[in-house]
Amino acid sequence: MNASISAESADPESVGVEAGTARPVGSVSGPDFIAVQVRDVEAAAEFYESQLGLTRAPGAPPGAVVFTTSPIPFAVREPLPGVDLDSGDRPGNGVALWLRCDDAQALHDYLAEAGVEILRAPAPSPFGLTFTIADPDGYAVTLHDAG
Repeated sequence: MNASISAESADPESVGVEAGTARPVGSVSGPDFIAVQVRDVEAAAEFYESQLGLTRAPGAPPGAVVFTTSPIPFAVREPLPGVDLDSGDRPGNGVALWLRCDDAQALHDYLAEAGVEILRAPAPSPFGLTFTIADPDGYAVTLHDAG
């Protein structure tokens, strides 16, 4: 079958798409890298390292720190051209960033004592105990234990 076929040139039933949409080629298996753009890469990296216990990967592209998170690598990086982290209420508004931890309650208590801003108190969920913090740039980060 021709990979460039679109719904405009074929019967929608024959290509499995609604009229007016192009058929995707290939498939997406899911996220395989996540990065947040930050004001100060080293300060953000230090927070994720010292407060959340992430470990820096041995190498990273310029302007970024990558962590050895699994199964998906996580990084902090310089903002892309044209990105204004101060343009909204909170950077990443509308994006849910969740990180798994071993003991959500113990981590919450440690972070609260360290003065990290807690946006949402611990609560049970289908993903175990969850709570949400603000990182140094204001990103809302939800932490949960494997529920």
